[in-house]
Amino acid sequence: MHKGIYERLIEVAREGETINYAHIAPLANLNMDGQADRNAIGAILGAISKREHEHGRPLLSAVVVLAGSRYPGKGFFTLARDLGIYDGADDLAFWVREVRRVHEHWAKAE
Repeated sequence: MHKGIYERLIEVAREGETINYAHIAPLANLNMDGQADRNAIGAILGAISKREHEHGRPLLSAVVVLAGSRYPGKGFFTLARDLGIYDGADDLAFWVREVRRVHEHWAKAE
C-alpha cells in the first residue's frame, strides 16, 4: 500500500472533500498522461480500498474522481462489485452513499 496516497486520501475524507486522480498521482511519481501510470494509480487505489474493506471501513478511494466529470473511474465500481458490496444497479447512488460513508467515518476517526 502507498502510504503517502493513503494519508492524503484520509485528509481529503476528513475535510469532506474529493480529489482528482491528477492531484494524487504525483505522490507516487505518476503522470496521468500515460496509460501505464493510469493503470498504476488504479492498482494503488484498489489496494487501499481492499485494505479498508478488510478492516470493515468504507472504500476510501471513493473520494478520488476524474477532473472533468467529478465522478470516479470505472475501476472503482469494478472493485466494489468484486468485493461483493455493489450489485451494479445504480453507479451514482452507490458512489454517493460510499462517499458519504467515507466522509462520516473519517470525520469521527482520531
